[in-house]
Amino acid sequence: MDIRDLATSAKYASIPLAASTTKLKNEALKEIAIALQDHASEIIQANQLDTEVSQKNNLASPLLKRLKFDHVKLHEAVEGIESLIKLPDPVGETLSAMELDNGLDLYKVTCPIGVIGVIFESRPDALVQISSLCLKSGNSVLLKGGSEAQNTNRILAKIISEASSKAGIPEGWIQLLETRSDVNEMLKMDKYIDLIIPRGSNEFVRYIMDNSNISVLGHAEGICHVYVDESADLAMAEDIVIDSKTQYVAVCNATETLLVHENIANDFLPGLKNKLIAKNVTIFGDQQTVNILEEIQPATEEDWATEYLDYMLSIKVVKNMDEAIDHINKYGSRHTDSIVTSDKNNANKFMDLVDSANVFWNCSTRFSDGFRYGLGAEVGISTNKVHARGPVGLEGLLIYKWKMIGTGQIVDDYSTGKKKFTHKKLNRKFEL
Repeated sequence: MDIRDLATSAKYASIPLAASTTKLKNEALKEIAIALQDHASEIIQANQLDTEVSQKNNLASPLLKRLKFDHVKLHEAVEGIESLIKLPDPVGETLSAMELDNGLDLYKVTCPIGVIGVIFESRPDALVQISSLCLKSGNSVLLKGGSEAQNTNRILAKIISEASSKAGIPEGWIQLLETRSDVNEMLKMDKYIDLIIPRGSNEFVRYIMDNSNISVLGHAEGICHVYVDESADLAMAEDIVIDSKTQYVAVCNATETLLVHENIANDFLPGLKNKLIAKNVTIFGDQQTVNILEEIQPATEEDWATEYLDYMLSIKVVKNMDEAIDHINKYGSRHTDSIVTSDKNNANKFMDLVDSANVFWNCSTRFSDGFRYGLGAEVGISTNKVHARGPVGLEGLLIYKWKMIGTGQIVDDYSTGKKKFTHKKLNRKFEL
C-alpha cells in the first residue's frame, strides 16, 4: 500500500479505537508484551543485522548506541508496557461540568486526538513506547523510524499489529513508513493525520512545521544544563553532574553544559575533572575553567549551542545565578535544566526564570522522562508551549470535546429573555 492507503486505514481504525473499552486496550497491551517476549530472539537477530549494516556504513557512535535493542532493552520495553497497563484510562475523564440551566448541562471530556504521525530517530525501543502509548490513549499511529533500524522496526511493528488484532483492536491502527519520501507525503495528509510529532534537531522540527498544515508537537534537540550555585553541597553536585552527563550520553536529557558559580569553582572543578576523565569525558571550558583545570580544550561559541550526545561536556564559570540563567535562556533548547543549591530562594528564582519545559532543583537532568514521571513512557519531549509540554505521555495524546445534555432547550428562549442561564459549576462526571 502507498502512504495514502496507510493513512486512510489508520484514520478508519481510529474511529472505533477511540471508543474502545479500557479492558480491551489493556488486554491488547498484555498480548503485545507477551508477543515481544515470545519473539525475543527474532527481534534481537533483526537488531544485530541493523547494527552490522550501520557499522559498515560508519553510523555515528551516538546513533549506534540508540540503535541497540538487546535483552535489556526488550525487558525495559515490556516493563514500560506493564506499567502502562496499570495506569488509569485517560479517555473519557470529565475535566469540568457546568449547569447552563435547569436540565441543560455541559461537560468537558477527554478524548483521543485521532491519527498521530511520529517521526523518530534510530531507537527501536521508541517504536514500542510510542505505539503502546497511542493504543492506551485510543489513537491510531503512523510511525517513521530511522532507516538504520529498518529490520528491527519491521518486526516490532508486525508483532504489535498482530498481537493487538488478536485481542480485538481494529486492524490498521498502527502503520510503519519506511522511506524518506514518505515523510514529505505524510506532511500533505492533513485530511487523515491530526498531529505530527517529529523527534530530532531544531532544524528538522522547523522543516516539518514550515512544510505542513498539520499541527506539530515539536521535540527539539536537548541542550541541557546543570548550574552549581555557590551554596551547593559539592559532593551532591558532583554526583548530579556525573549522572546528568554520563548515565547515558546519547539522549536528549543528558547535560551538555555545566555552569559553575565563580566562588566555588576552584574548590569544585578539580575533583569533578578527575571523575569526568575517569568516565572518558572530554572537557571544553571557557577561559576561567581552562585557568583552573589546565590541559582541557577551550570552548568555542559553537560549544555552548551544541548537543554532543557523546562523552563531551562544556563548562563555564559564571559570576552569579543571573548570568547562569541568561546563558541557559540564550543557548539552551528549552528542554531540561537543573540547579544545585542549598538556597531555597535561589532555587525558586531559577525555576521561575529559566524558560524550559523541565526545571529541577538538586537532581539529575536524566529524570526528564515520561516513564520516570509516571506518565507511562513518552512519545517525545515537547519544548513547545502548547497543550503538552515536557515529556509527552498519555495526557499529551489527548484532546477534549464538549458534551451537552439538554431536555428540549432552544437558544431563542435565552435570546428573548424567557429563560436565563444559571452557569453553576457541577461536581459530577459525564454520564448518560
